Amino acid sequence: MSITSHPILTTVLMLAASNLFMTFAWYGHLKHLGAQPWWIAALIAWGIALFEYLIQVPANRIGFSVMSLAQLKIMQEVITLAVFVPFAVLYMGEEVKMNYLYAAACLMGAVYFIFRS
Repeated sequence: MSITSHPILTTVLMLAASNLFMTFAWYGHLKHLGAQPWWIAALIAWGIALFEYLIQVPANRIGFSVMSLAQLKIMQEVITLAVFVPFAVLYMGEEVKMNYLYAAACLMGAVYFIFRS
């Protein structure tokens, strides 16, 4: 079986990849371009965000074929946190905080209510 025969798995993997690009586009400039004018950071971020959209748009189309819009959105939020926390800690050097765990618990509640039948 190929990955394309599993639309939810395909969607999750593609959204995780697109989210990685998005996270770098939104926050990577804070680490590397602090001395540059904001518009330089914006142009670089737009360039990175192009790759995010090239993955995210088809991922959402695939996901929407088997999930509701609300399910797709909540799944994206879970993926966002799952990508952001390692980025913040490992790449940006932020401390691990209990708030990340609390946010994850709240999102798990959202997942439960959106995906229950």
